[in-house]
Amino acid sequence: MNIAIIANDKKKELITEFCMAYCGILSRHKICATATTGKYISEATGLNIERLLAGTHGGTQQIASKIAYDEVDILILLRDTSSDTEYTETEVGLVQLCDKLNVPVATNIATAEALILALDRGDLDWRTLVRDKRERKRI
Repeated sequence: MNIAIIANDKKKELITEFCMAYCGILSRHKICATATTGKYISEATGLNIERLLAGTHGGTQQIASKIAYDEVDILILLRDTSSDTEYTETEVGLVQLCDKLNVPVATNIATAEALILALDRGDLDWRTLVRDKRERKRI
């Protein structure tokens, strides 16, 4: 499965610790992340991370493109909730895209844990079956 990770600056330490805790599960999947987030995770865990551009320089849009092309099975989007600002337009767009295309999305660490554990149990294997069926229809 393909996992995309985005973490705002104040959440980078948390996502890094999360990835350290679930390194065994994550190592069996393809992971992409925005630049600095990917760097932190890779350095702390040794996981092979496809590092995209920084979120503010197009990395978030790169992940949106991967979602649109059915190249992301899970999105972990941890944002800084300590400020009163609401989701940015880009974050809202990502969540809406995930809703439209039935991509599970975690916006907090508890949901991220639930998704990773579900992934480990095979609860998200339906994504592969649906993708395979769509690909057969295109041929």
